[in-house]
Amino acid sequence: MDDGKKIAKLTMKEIVLKGSIIAILVTVPSVIAFIISWTILDDLIQAAIIGAVIHFVAMGFSLKISKKLIKHD
Repeated sequence: MDDGKKIAKLTMKEIVLKGSIIAILVTVPSVIAFIISWTILDDLIQAAIIGAVIHFVAMGFSLKISKKLIKHD
């Protein structure tokens, strides 16, 4: 079962830091898209829908981002 690779454990500080980076990468684009679309369209509902769509797209990429970010050598 063991193929010579040791799994290094992440410290709590590393988990919090990397989790915060992922959270920022997911939420900032959706908040910016919401604010810009609300300013341009002047419609709160459409701006919320646009922000939600951008947020879910960013969440879809968060798994790929987290796999690259959490690689621990």
